[in-house]
Amino acid sequence: MSDNALSTFRSTFERETATTRKVLHAFPVDQNQFRPHERSMTAHMLGWIMVGEETLMLKVLHGEPLLTGNFPKPPATWQEVLDAFDERCREMLEAIDATDLANVPTPTFMVGPKQTGEIPPLEFLWFMLHDQIHHRGQFSVYLRMAGGKVPSIYGPSGDEPWF
Repeated sequence: MSDNALSTFRSTFERETATTRKVLHAFPVDQNQFRPHERSMTAHMLGWIMVGEETLMLKVLHGEPLLTGNFPKPPATWQEVLDAFDERCREMLEAIDATDLANVPTPTFMVGPKQTGEIPPLEFLWFMLHDQIHHRGQFSVYLRMAGGKVPSIYGPSGDEPWF
């Protein structure tokens, strides 16, 4: 992989995670157990999923296996979820800067129901970032329903108009 491809990923990662951070930090702390439906995750768990996605990206950059067991339990408090997100973002930027993709082994991950397969490292990073963006969209709905103010994401929001 070219350094340019990883550089493009880095700049997008930095921009998108800054936006995700704004959305996570806007959530009302006392509503972290909110869930819009009985089959939905709590806001706390959905925030933790986004931390987990960055953990998986770090594992790929470090050449570690991905499918090693259960997803770690979330920390007890919302602040710990926020702190973990911020820490993973910092670790990711450092790892990206220190990585030569040519030396990163191809990870094995889920590619379909009850199916695993190899995914090229850069493709996996993009997949996880896009999945985090998807979960951020879900989370912005949680945020609105829990009485929080939705910050601008890709443009103005009802709570953060630009004009």
